[in-house]
Amino acid sequence: MERIVNLHIELLPEGYYLATSDNIQGLIAQGRTIAETIEIAKDVAKKLLEAQEDQITNLKIVSDSFDYPLVIGV
Repeated sequence: MERIVNLHIELLPEGYYLATSDNIQGLIAQGRTIAETIEIAKDVAKKLLEAQEDQITNLKIVSDSFDYPLVIGV
């Protein structure tokens, strides 16, 4: 089953990106690019969800239609 996790991503002064989430306690991921940070956050989120499965109830289940913010560098 797929669920939607909202990430907050910010650029750190050191030049790295940091991702956190209000949906999953303990989700912190850092990468050199936004794409790398999202990939790391996916892995961390999956592991945290497996460990906290019975405690996390606020995540929406992915339906047939949803919005996705596509980030494109130009």
